Amino acid sequence: MNRFKAALFDLDGTLVDTESQYSQFWGQIGREFHPELPHFSDTIKGTTLEHIYNSFFPDESLQEAITIRLDEWEAGMDYPFIAGARAFIDNIKNNGVKCAVVTSSNLKKIDALRKKMPRFDELFEMVLTSEDFTRSKPDPYCYLLAASRFGCDIGECVVFEDAFNGLKAGMSSGIFTVGLATTNPIDSIRSLCDYAVPDFNHLNYELVNNLLNNKK
Repeated sequence: MNRFKAALFDLDGTLVDTESQYSQFWGQIGREFHPELPHFSDTIKGTTLEHIYNSFFPDESLQEAITIRLDEWEAGMDYPFIAGARAFIDNIKNNGVKCAVVTSSNLKKIDALRKKMPRFDELFEMVLTSEDFTRSKPDPYCYLLAASRFGCDIGECVVFEDAFNGLKAGMSSGIFTVGLATTNPIDSIRSLCDYAVPDFNHLNYELVNNLLNNKK
């Protein structure tokens, strides 16, 4: 039975290896403005910029200053694929699976990525960004929206995530969630997902389809 019809991918740390670059940026911002939060970059991982601002930087002038710095940082970032990600996407697309990016990043960031990766949009039928969501991860809204736009039952979808907030969003949506230990140790994410792997080299269409078919 071919039940696996839609793959819903987080972006940073899941598809592209950028988390260490963001940790540098937000680590510096945290040290400057929230020294009382030594793990600031971990706290905000996987959430939208709006959520970060509303929660930690309510002053609009400060938001503007941070946004300028963030835009400059993202324009200079590299966007290498996570190990095995490109091959996995090709594998599942060859088996008729639709692919979507479901990211807390905004359109400006995606435009910066597209300049470095011009064939990015050829890989995905849909790219959902923070502009599409009314609630940030760990709320499940973003993944439920993606499934709905594909016209798929949640039992036909799979979420692929690396960050704690994203894994919580996937699991609370009721969608089968695969956790990738590309940002956090695998033992720390096992309880936050249905199936945990080191990276995409440990996945293929047949395995994921079997996991869905055998889900209780």
